[in-house]
Amino acid sequence: MTTWKQFKKEITILSPEETKLIDVLALLVVRRLELGITQEELAERIGMTQSRIARIEAVDSIPSQTILEQYANGIGFDTQTFFSSVEKTCD
Repeated sequence: MTTWKQFKKEITILSPEETKLIDVLALLVVRRLELGITQEELAERIGMTQSRIARIEAVDSIPSQTILEQYANGIGFDTQTFFSSVEKTCD
């Protein structure tokens, strides 16, 4: 199975900014799973439907910074701290 890190090296149609947003999403999904938060629980916390969370996690489209901030808040992250630490991780 191909990992995101392997796959993103082959992608040429995404901008560096879009790739970074997907990197952030991947980190958030991993953390959600580690915390044992279901998509349904997250959806309730941030006022979305479970199906919307599933589409975001499946990267049906590139998530916006705002969506990622909502997601991060929903799993208990302080977004300023989280996004500053992500900058170091994704580079």
